[in-house]
Parts: sequence; C-alpha cells; structure tokens
Amino acid sequence: MNLKAMHKISYGLYVIGARKGELINGQTANTAVQISADPVTIAASINKQNLTHQYIQEGGYLTVSVLAQEAPLSLIGQFGFKSGRDEDKFSGVNYSFTDRGVPYLTEHVLAYLEVEVTGQMDAGTHTVFLGRVIAAEVLNEGEPMTYAYYHQVKRGTTPPTAPTYLDKEKPK
Repeated sequence: MNLKAMHKISYGLYVIGARKGELINGQTANTAVQISADPVTIAASINKQNLTHQYIQEGGYLTVSVLAQEAPLSLIGQFGFKSGRDEDKFSGVNYSFTDRGVPYLTEHVLAYLEVEVTGQMDAGTHTVFLGRVIAAEVLNEGEPMTYAYYHQVKRGTTPPTAPTYLDKEKPK
C-alpha cells in the first residue's frame, strides 16, 4: 500500500485554539472540515497527546483560524512544532478572544470560527471533535493556505503528531 496517496487529499492549514479555565493554547492542524450546513457543523481532528486536545475536552469549545497563504513558516512552526506545556504559543502573535474567551489569531488569517463541541469520536491517535459553529467572521481577503502549498511552495514539514505524518522508517 502506498500511503503517499493520502497526500493527494486536499487539506487546509489552520490554527486551532482552545481554553481551559484561564489557560489558553493552540496548535497547527490540517484537518478541519465543514460537515453540515444546517446547523453549520465542522469536524476537527486533534492528536490525543497534544495539550490543545485536553483543553478542548475540558473546555468544550475550540476556534479555527484559517491561515492565509502568506502566513510565515515561523507562525506555523510556533503552533505546530512547539508544545504549550513548555511555552506560551500565543506570545508575540496578534490574537483576540471570542465572547467565550477562546483565542483566535488576528494576523495572517482570513477568517475564524468558534465551535461548541457537540460530540467526539475516537480515531486511534486522534480524536475527531464534532461541533456546531456558533460564531464566524471574515477578517481578511486572500487565498487560504492549503497543505499542498505549505509543502510544495513553502517547503514545510509535518510533525509526528499530525494525522498526515508518514514515518519514513516504516515499510509502505
């Protein structure tokens, strides 16, 4: 089986924000997708090892910041290759809060969604959080960052906790 076929599926690139009490965290993710139009519902897949996962489970809400194509690799790396257990990922970036106190980015993004989690499904290494969109705003015009653009043009890499990570050591 050639798992590189999975790289042919289209993905966007997002920063998922979450809150637990007074603590906030966020992470880069490529799996957030609209599931339904009425009610407007999305699904987001988050690695169970990530701090954002814990915050979503305990807080019950998440945000999806839709990254713009021109978002710098440093921003993607800050939320994708560092741990919120070790540092404040929102330090040095422009962000705001929803009415419920969940963080979202305000720079290098096209839009954000606020989602109330309504269900979850175990997907092995990840949990797929299902939720109703309760707020959404367009912040800027432009082209959204796709995962293909991130890899092919920006030459970005994939962290081991991503659902699309392919272990080069494993036989295909």
